Amino acid sequence: MGSASARTEGEAEPGRRTTAPPGVRADSGARLRDTPGLTALETLRTLESGPRGLTEAQAEERLLRYGDNTVPERRPAGRSWRFVRSLRDPFTTVLLCLALVSAAVASWGAACVIAVLVVVSAVLRSSGEYRAERSTAALRELIATTATVQRRPGTTREIPVDQLVPGDVMRLGPGDLVPADLRLLRASGLTVRQAPLTGESAPVAKYPGEGGTGASGIEPSGIDASGTGPDLFERPELCFQGSSVASGSATAVVLATGADTVFAGTYRSGTYRRPPGKGAVPGPGARDTRRTRPTSAFDRSVNGVSWTLIRFMLLTPPLVLMANAALRGRGLETLPFAVAVAVGLTPEMLPVIVTTALARGAALLARGGEVIVKRLPALHDLGAIDVLCTDKTGTLTQDRPVLDCSLGPDGRPAPEPLHWAAVNSLWTLQLAELPTPDALDEAVLEAAGDGFDELLAYEGIAALPFDPVRRTSCAVVRTDAAAGAGLRLGAHTLVVKGAPEAVLERCARVRTDRAGGEGTDLDDAARARLARLVADRTADGLRLLAVAVAERPARPGRRYTPADERGLTLVGFVGLRDALAPTAAAACAGLARRGVAVKILTGDHPGTVTHVCRELGLDTGPGAVVTADRTDGLTDAELARLAARTTAFARCTPEHKARIVAALRAGSGPEPGPGPKPGPDAETAAALPRTVGFLGDGVNDLPALHACDVGIAPRDAVDVTREAADVVLASKDLGAIDGAIVAGRRSSANIATYLRITLSSNLGNVIAMLGAGLLLPFLPMLPAQVLVQNLCFDAVQLAFAFDRPGPAALRRPAVLRPADLLRYITGFGLLNAAADLATFGVLVLAVHGVGDPGGQDAFHAGWFTENLLTQALVMYLLRTGRRSAEGRAPGPIRIAVCALAVTGLLLPPSPLGPLLGMAPLPSLYYGLLAAVLVLYGAGLAWAKERYDRKAAGEHQGNLDAGPDASPQP
Repeated sequence: MGSASARTEGEAEPGRRTTAPPGVRADSGARLRDTPGLTALETLRTLESGPRGLTEAQAEERLLRYGDNTVPERRPAGRSWRFVRSLRDPFTTVLLCLALVSAAVASWGAACVIAVLVVVSAVLRSSGEYRAERSTAALRELIATTATVQRRPGTTREIPVDQLVPGDVMRLGPGDLVPADLRLLRASGLTVRQAPLTGESAPVAKYPGEGGTGASGIEPSGIDASGTGPDLFERPELCFQGSSVASGSATAVVLATGADTVFAGTYRSGTYRRPPGKGAVPGPGARDTRRTRPTSAFDRSVNGVSWTLIRFMLLTPPLVLMANAALRGRGLETLPFAVAVAVGLTPEMLPVIVTTALARGAALLARGGEVIVKRLPALHDLGAIDVLCTDKTGTLTQDRPVLDCSLGPDGRPAPEPLHWAAVNSLWTLQLAELPTPDALDEAVLEAAGDGFDELLAYEGIAALPFDPVRRTSCAVVRTDAAAGAGLRLGAHTLVVKGAPEAVLERCARVRTDRAGGEGTDLDDAARARLARLVADRTADGLRLLAVAVAERPARPGRRYTPADERGLTLVGFVGLRDALAPTAAAACAGLARRGVAVKILTGDHPGTVTHVCRELGLDTGPGAVVTADRTDGLTDAELARLAARTTAFARCTPEHKARIVAALRAGSGPEPGPGPKPGPDAETAAALPRTVGFLGDGVNDLPALHACDVGIAPRDAVDVTREAADVVLASKDLGAIDGAIVAGRRSSANIATYLRITLSSNLGNVIAMLGAGLLLPFLPMLPAQVLVQNLCFDAVQLAFAFDRPGPAALRRPAVLRPADLLRYITGFGLLNAAADLATFGVLVLAVHGVGDPGGQDAFHAGWFTENLLTQALVMYLLRTGRRSAEGRAPGPIRIAVCALAVTGLLLPPSPLGPLLGMAPLPSLYYGLLAAVLVLYGAGLAWAKERYDRKAAGEHQGNLDAGPDASPQP
């Protein structure tokens, strides 16, 4: 057949063949996966292809029509756009407005200082995020590089996966990543891992399923005759891009490539669509319902603090102007002073401190090779996390089964089932020539390692490997060395292992003793009892394999077939479970100590989830594990209460995960029940929004990553998930999350300390400045002096970004709430204002001729010195950090405090003093000032101790209220 342009007159156009089902077009192969019931031949005809694939000319024409088989990539922002984006917050806008106002009143120094600080902050933030983007790019792995395709007239060759087109016939083998959406034509023992798409940890059996019937003609369990199932991913004839081959081999035809695949459709829409009567299914036909990224904890904190300060700053200059005009008859000549007061209230270093603290924490994490923070504010959000939601598969577990138990038919522990299961596994692997070892067989052999020599005593005769339709594997061994096993010497023994239902239907007897023997007949009552045993163990999270044996006379040249798997004697069961990640349990315990509640959202079976929770040490009490379909009929408020008291949700679709995460972020605690009522602190904590992190590695986790405050992905997550995440774990150690949270809390604690100290000190100065401006016949401080004082204080405040908070700051989530900050700065600001006003009295006593120009210069110098000394005292006593008695090495805060105090004492009498309008002070002033500082320091220490005691009590009350800091039923 020629290309589309050279098609003969008798050929139909693509998609117009009479064999195509109504409504299906050949140029929309993506729709074929939504059309169940097509045979392989009908699919090939609809795609204008055949069993030998396409011609080269057809492939070239389709490549032009459909485009490259590539997933749409998210273009990284350039440096210029990152710089502009870093300026988009209300506080930076206010600083820029203040710079413009300062320039308008000819206060060029203040305008330049503010502009420089804003630019430095933006450069630090944009460069930090750019470096993080480059580090993340180094972790990206290709989905696949080449694919083996068949091209007519009969050639087979390797091509780059981006050259695949709909209609190509390709081959799959063990370990291959599926490069497009496929429809199976032939398969041999094929199992596929779909965890990145569905979250299901166990590999899924795939087979052509012609019209709902498997290759062997046996009706597959769980799939009806029409070929449809309860979920698109359960259709056995379809494989999807992003999944991988666990075992077996296959030949398949490409249905959809590039942007038409399920993988790309999910990434593009950011969510999953739910067809009527079906499970949640992603697809390119879904409406683009990408959720707008919710406001993060960092944004809420910064915006709340910024708007609180904005109100103060907008209110201060008019008050200064009106008060001076009303009481002193001054006019616009006080405008520079009013602007200086507003600037004095402003923590100009906030952008620089925030960016430096976060960038330093992110750099330390990246330097350790554990964590890459792609978005700097995400480090603050990590520190604020109080709920961490995580998928199970690939994050808490390793996708590797391990043996849990070996059970006799009576449900009691017995070694014989494991022995025979290991015989089956060993000789199946030896004789079946599988392309890759089966993970279940490897787990069984690993568990039977001590008895490996006994397994070698058997002689392997034949093997029938596991078949996904038959759901059993069979090994035939000679029993000459099995004299003690209750079997006839010289006979052939069939050892069958597989799904309990499949093995039980082939059994006629059940072993009733532990020393071998024929056993008893398997009647209906015994079958019902065994079915209950299987159901109970499966509900407990185990994956059971039944083991049975049968004797056959030894006949030379005999070939064994699946028909020989009959009349078996059940030996028992072996139970397997998912192996936990090595650090998962320790990581969960560490998070609990940090006040972080861990919640599991997974697509797995509830029993499996319960088992994992128990091994991780998480709550497994009644109602701790809930099936996600229970949430479908709940309102958002009801779901929020359910999510707060639930440890894990099983059978989650991507939409379930996103909705549960959003409900947890709403922060509504569970309804209070009988018993003692929670205190007001717990009630307040329950009403506050939670900060929710989500750890996931698959495409099915994308909606939840968009819905949470901070998204986390491990190193081996799929590309699109890593791109959507804010934080990437560069190592497999889940304990890195605990280290990242600590780094986030350390950075957030330093930012909070800076804000508390700076704003309380600035507020006290502004109150005193306004009072002095109304009481004195001259300005209490010249605009230039205010600017120099701010520059001195701003320079030393950079030390906050390098401080080391104490352990108390790392034990609970770091959330800066505007209301708490306002109470703090009001209390300590009034205390600071009292010290300033006391200094006025000292200056009146110590400085003579206050009304003279010389007395005014001395007054300015005295207050300048006092301001810097009190700010140094505030920095030392109010900072969050180690006590002054701890450690001998001078930390950054101590160095900064000493530098500030020395500047305050030496600048007025220096040659620069007269240039700034300051004169030397009499000795009496320093003695009186020392007394004021001692009293002020004592007051600060008392207030700080009282504040810390109250904060510790509130924290303990929240802990008593439960891990979610909310009322418990």
